[in-house]
Amino acid sequence: MAENNDLDLNALSDEDLVQQVHEDLYDGLAEEVVEATNIFLGRGWSPYRTLTEGLVEGMRIVGIDFRDGILFVPEVLLAANSMKAGMAILRPLLIETGAPRVGKVVIGTVKGDIHDIGKNLVAMMLEGAGFEVINIGINNDVDKYFAALEEHQPDILGMSALLTTTMPYMKVVIDTLKQKGMREDYIVLVGGAPLNEAFADAVGADAYCRDAAVAVETAKRLIAERRRSNQPPANA
Repeated sequence: MAENNDLDLNALSDEDLVQQVHEDLYDGLAEEVVEATNIFLGRGWSPYRTLTEGLVEGMRIVGIDFRDGILFVPEVLLAANSMKAGMAILRPLLIETGAPRVGKVVIGTVKGDIHDIGKNLVAMMLEGAGFEVINIGINNDVDKYFAALEEHQPDILGMSALLTTTMPYMKVVIDTLKQKGMREDYIVLVGGAPLNEAFADAVGADAYCRDAAVAVETAKRLIAERRRSNQPPANA
């Protein structure tokens, strides 16, 4: 996709500007994404519409091409950083208007592990999909996870590990949730290069996410399933 150095974004119709912001996100052009975000708002678009039709849809396309091996981590990080630039404008407006969020996620790398590129990418892609994300960083023990859960009351707990030696700590966190009678309060997603579905099952997680695109798809699906199952019958 070509850069749009000479393109006047103001001159584009709404439909063309939506298409252009998707392309600029894809190409990691943060300044153009910020400009387009401001133009949408100036035209009377709500922050939520700007987020969903512009930024979230653009990142969905990035996620598909990442999943399919067309884009790679450096390019996706550029796209995610462009998304964050647009989100910096929209976030305070979304909070003001009480716009709906897909869900809330606390995510962090487990104790003993200081790897965070993959986890940060997952966090950015989740935010790009409309989740509120609290990224608690690296080397998190049980106490840090539980402090974040208590403070933020998320729907989802995400745990990451890149070292085989730190993977078992995920079970420590999940077992502690069970001991405290809190396991059913959260959807637990795990990820990292050495993990697999069998490991996720063995430690009691809800799902294993092999990459950021799968994490977004899985989070959205499990949130939707949980909300459907929690709805009272129509005749209640």
